[in-house]
Amino acid sequence: MDNPSLHFITVFMAFFAIMNPIANASLFIGLTQSCDSTTRRMIAFRSVIVAFVIISVFAIAGREIFSIFGITLPAFRIAGGLMIGAIGYHMLQGEQSSIHTPTDTDTENSKQSALDLSITPLGIPVLAGPGTIATAMNFTAESTLFEITRVIGAFGLMCGITFFAFIGGQWLSKILGQNGIKVISRLMGLILAVIGTQMLIEGIRGAIAA
Repeated sequence: MDNPSLHFITVFMAFFAIMNPIANASLFIGLTQSCDSTTRRMIAFRSVIVAFVIISVFAIAGREIFSIFGITLPAFRIAGGLMIGAIGYHMLQGEQSSIHTPTDTDTENSKQSALDLSITPLGIPVLAGPGTIATAMNFTAESTLFEITRVIGAFGLMCGITFFAFIGGQWLSKILGQNGIKVISRLMGLILAVIGTQMLIEGIRGAIAA
């Protein structure tokens, strides 16, 4: 993208929509309600670090991953668009998509150790789920080094915001209320549905051109 600022903002908003830190703060509160403040802070920090490492790896090695598995960019964009669109659709309906939500087994197993929450389900799949990975790889598949750096930087900023949303989750819940969080989640769902549709259009266009 020619305009670096516009590119950064576009990538950041895509990550913001799919990670939805405000809604995920409620999930974080529910999972860590039995933990003290120090442990909650540690879990929040580790979860965003885990997510940042995973997304950075996929952002940097996206082309190599495509090459190893013989994946074309149009095919990935079509699959990623359908996936992200499905997540957005479920969010618009006020539901949680199974693609981006921890299973009951994940949650139950994570209770065996409080700090394990930072890896699963928070790190994976809540923050670095398939939709987030697809978004990162879509923005970096045919990008320059500087564009890849901006994508990673945008995700790093998103991780910082998510960390503060997690540790301030109780305050956010009091300010916004459950209805406010639902409204924001549905707005993010609409944005995700549009992003997924755009990826799908680009994928189909690329496949036809090829």
